[in-house]
Order: sequence, then C-alpha cells, then structure tokens
Amino acid sequence: MITGKFPNLRLRRSRKNDWSRRLIEENNITPNDFILPIFLIEGKNKKQAIKSMPGVYRYSLDKISLVVDKAIKLGIPMVALFPYTQKNKKDSLGSEALNENNLVCRAVQLIKKKFKNQIGVMCDVALDPYTSHGHDGLINSNHVANDSTIEVLINQSLLQAQMGCDVIAPSDMMDGRIGKIRKALDKNGYYMTQILSYAVKYASSFYGPFRDAVGSKGVLIGDKKNYQMDYRNSNEALREVALDIKEGADMVMVKPGLPYLDIIKLVKENFKIPVLAYQVSGEYSILSNGINKRLIDKSVILESLISFKRSGANAIISYYADRLDKILK
Repeated sequence: MITGKFPNLRLRRSRKNDWSRRLIEENNITPNDFILPIFLIEGKNKKQAIKSMPGVYRYSLDKISLVVDKAIKLGIPMVALFPYTQKNKKDSLGSEALNENNLVCRAVQLIKKKFKNQIGVMCDVALDPYTSHGHDGLINSNHVANDSTIEVLINQSLLQAQMGCDVIAPSDMMDGRIGKIRKALDKNGYYMTQILSYAVKYASSFYGPFRDAVGSKGVLIGDKKNYQMDYRNSNEALREVALDIKEGADMVMVKPGLPYLDIIKLVKENFKIPVLAYQVSGEYSILSNGINKRLIDKSVILESLISFKRSGANAIISYYADRLDKILK
C-alpha cells in the first residue's frame, strides 16, 4: 500500500546522504552469512589454480590449515569440503566415497584436530566426485538407481560423521535419503550431527566449472535430468522441501542461487526453515570473468550477494567468501 503522494512524499529525501541510506537499509550481510568451499587435492605443498574459476584453487592437505585459519579470522562460521578425485580412484560404484582414508575424511580429521569447534565443517554427500560415469548415484540400466544409491549414501554419511563432520549435506537428490540418513545417524549416536539437505537442486548448466574443479566434467555420461529438478518448475520445489523437512532436515539448500531467487523466497515464506543459497561455480565465473575483462565493476559481487539476503537466504555458499574483508568494505 502506498501512503502519501508527491510532492509531500519524496522518497529521494532518504537517499540523499550516506548516513540516511545506512539508517534505513533493509538488508545487509556480514561474515556470519557465509560458507567457504574448499577444493582438496592429493599431494604436498599444492595450491593448484582452477582455470575455469579465476582466483579459486585446489589445496593439498598440508595447505588447508592456512585457508581455514583465514576463514576463522574473517569470522566465517563454516567451510565446505569438496575433493578432486584421481581417475584411478574412480569406479562405477564410487567406492572411494567409503574409504576412511579418502581426502575428505583426512581433511575433516585435520581441521577438527587443529581448530576444534572454532569453525564448522560441512561435507558433501553424493557420489559424483568418485564415480567413473560422473553421476551422483549407482547406474542401473542407464538410469541412476534411487534406493540402492541411498544405501551407499547412508554409509558415506556415517563415515563423515565418524570423522567429525558437523553438517552432512546430501546433494544427490535421491528421494527419501534424508529420512534414512537421519535414522542411521541417530541409531549410531550422532544425534547432534546436522543435515543440510540440497532439497532444491536444479539440473542446471551453471555447474560446469565445479565439475571441472572436482574432476567429474570430463567423465560425465549424459545429463542429470532424471534426478535433479526441472528448472521450469517452482511448485515442485515446495514439495521437495516439505518432504525433506518431514524426514529430518535441519536446513535446506537452493542451488543454483541467482537464477532461482524466486525459489529461495518461496521456500522461506512457506516453511520458515533456515534456507541456504549456493552461488555456484558458473555464477562465480561469469561475474569474475566480467570483472577481469572490465565489462562490469567489481561492486557487482556485493550486489549479487545482497540479492540472496533480500530473497530470504540465511546463508550463502560462495567462492568469494575468502575475500570478504575486501568485498564488505
């Protein structure tokens, strides 16, 4: 409802000065609103550039303490771990996901040993970094099998919890996996391990650079449309979230972020549950390349991040999170 009229009402009066703009601003962000993704790689003393993601790197385990330490100093509450798996460790079953000595397991143990509870650790639950076909689950008759995949995801979740992971984040989009993972965690005593469900993950073209970062891009056979959501649908997103909340999700994710601000708002308004947004690799790379080529100003970073908060997101996974000291200035 509009009250008042021009010229008695001049909205520009409040925009005239910086102090007055700050006084009435409706949304803002702080480091508390971010999760920093960290890409892991085998080896020693490695900080390997990811060509498709300017300014983002893969780190060997002896280097991640520096990254985590910086995140803590910036005030970031949590890091998310993603492994680059060597081809010789991939197979059709994603067996490396259940290896207690895999990159993610060792990284969780290292972070928890050194930093205790100074920062949270989130682990991705899905098989795509580990499968030779690049899919998030087991293949049966050229189709990703739902129920048999869940059995593997349960064991992957239990292993990560055992290693000290604080937030289990199933990103696979199998039906029913949240309830079964929650039941297994509780049965094994991990009552306080949180579940962040990638409840609304669209079959998107914005994931390309990420697949490059974890080594699944070159091996992916076909597409993921038979289990990830159709980007033409929004009501279906509410059904996905409703199911995952009933099954025990503590938080839910909408992925990608910028093209789906309407979905973030829809989920938040309908469920009042903590909603996270993922500013995915394609979004990040488009913005970064645009800035590097001087097509757009670097202020678009903050503008894009604020849009997530405006839409209702509680937190944002962003590859810009390690540069917040510069961005938030």
